[in-house]
Amino acid sequence: MTIERVAIIGLGLLGGSVGLAIAEYLPQVATTGYDASPETRQRAAERGLVGTVHDNAADAVADADLVIFCVPVGAIADVAREMAAAIPAKAIISDVGSSKAAVSQALAEALPNNAVVPAHPVAGTERSGPDAGFPALFRQRWCILTPPEGTDPDAIAEVSAFWEALGAKVELMDAAHHDLVLAVTSHIPHLIAYTIVGTASDLEDVTRSEVIKYSAGGFRDFTRIAASDPTMWRDVFLTNREAVLEMLGRFTEDLTALQRAIRREDGQALFDLFTRTRAIRRSIIEQGQDDARPDFGRGDH
Repeated sequence: MTIERVAIIGLGLLGGSVGLAIAEYLPQVATTGYDASPETRQRAAERGLVGTVHDNAADAVADADLVIFCVPVGAIADVAREMAAAIPAKAIISDVGSSKAAVSQALAEALPNNAVVPAHPVAGTERSGPDAGFPALFRQRWCILTPPEGTDPDAIAEVSAFWEALGAKVELMDAAHHDLVLAVTSHIPHLIAYTIVGTASDLEDVTRSEVIKYSAGGFRDFTRIAASDPTMWRDVFLTNREAVLEMLGRFTEDLTALQRAIRREDGQALFDLFTRTRAIRRSIIEQGQDDARPDFGRGDH
């Protein structure tokens, strides 16, 4: 890897974690950063999320070899256009957004003279802001790269090596396919979580205090997911609209079939479904993507 200077635009959970991970695992790489919020910039400087926090984006990207946009996906196009004149032609452009087709197009249009290698580190927590980041966030997590056809292979290799150095496992994927996969594994689960927590909040015959007081494990996990950054997830659903709607249609059909099985007291259909889905859970644990300990290991923290 020949990258010596990384500029991070957006210093929340992901941007802050990238900066801290570089400091820990790539200490020879210099980092600069910028965030539109003065309060976030101040806190980022206090925590040392990057080597230098700049008060304007142009200064942050001036000498960068790699520019990583860590802003909500709906803002990437405007932010990239605003700083296009300041970004060196040598700089590789990347991001951390969880929808890729729209982001790839936005970055390519805003920065036509730069190599663009969109990235999605499949990692995160329900927390957000400059206090949320930590250097080990990406270790043993997948980072999916979705370079457009014709992208400089050297740029792809540089971004791959960068994420591997931060501890991630790198996979290359077509942007449209990525968006379909993530619609199933991430976007629809978040949509369901937001919906069921909202439904519980709106119930007239169950008080909000009861919902909170008697939260069982399943509902508690939904509330954790539903606590995620609202701006980020609004933008994800709008920028990945087609894939989300396609998967939501499939989910709705499956939910209707489940409703029918309960109405007809078809215990075998329910048992077969639950057996099949249980196997998926075992596979996730076997591949190291979650914790098999009781209560997901939460009692150990």
